Amino acid sequence: MVMSWVWTVLVGISILCAAITGHGDALASAVLRGAQAGIEVGIAMAGSLCLWSGVGVLMEHSGLTAVLSRSLGPLLRHIFPSAARDPVLAADLSGNICANILGLGNAATPMGIRATKALIRQPGVATDEMCRLIVLNTASIQLIPGNVAAIRANLGAVSPFDILPAVWITSLCSAGLGLAAAFILGKVWRHD
Repeated sequence: MVMSWVWTVLVGISILCAAITGHGDALASAVLRGAQAGIEVGIAMAGSLCLWSGVGVLMEHSGLTAVLSRSLGPLLRHIFPSAARDPVLAADLSGNICANILGLGNAATPMGIRATKALIRQPGVATDEMCRLIVLNTASIQLIPGNVAAIRANLGAVSPFDILPAVWITSLCSAGLGLAAAFILGKVWRHD
């Protein structure tokens, strides 16, 4: 709700400034160019999104997420102790983490929602495990940033995946620091 007001104010200021400075035609032209560019990027992203979301569904149906769940089991049990007691939760968590690692944020969303619902202990109260899941989803470790590469390719990048080393370093750092902060703050602000 707040962002809709922010955008409304920004658009209003833009229209007011264009009217005062006499650049209404430039504003109208920029709006049309921006709308066209948005549609072009959206269409380019749709192909990549369909491809990688399909890969995520195939991973689930082929049992690959179950294999990954077993291989991620020790790590998951440390970060999410509830996963040790609930194999469905473990599968959703591992599928979510694996989809994020592959840069399939949209494919990870349904599994993340199911995992979050399974982690609810008291309605309206976020558990420490829920906070850690949100941190992992927000600052996910990505090996293959498919969506970013699709945008770069659409905008004319010669080598859309040349950003991989930077993505690996920053995603490892952000996820690691985020998880560390979630563990520390979970212990500091304990409300049992």
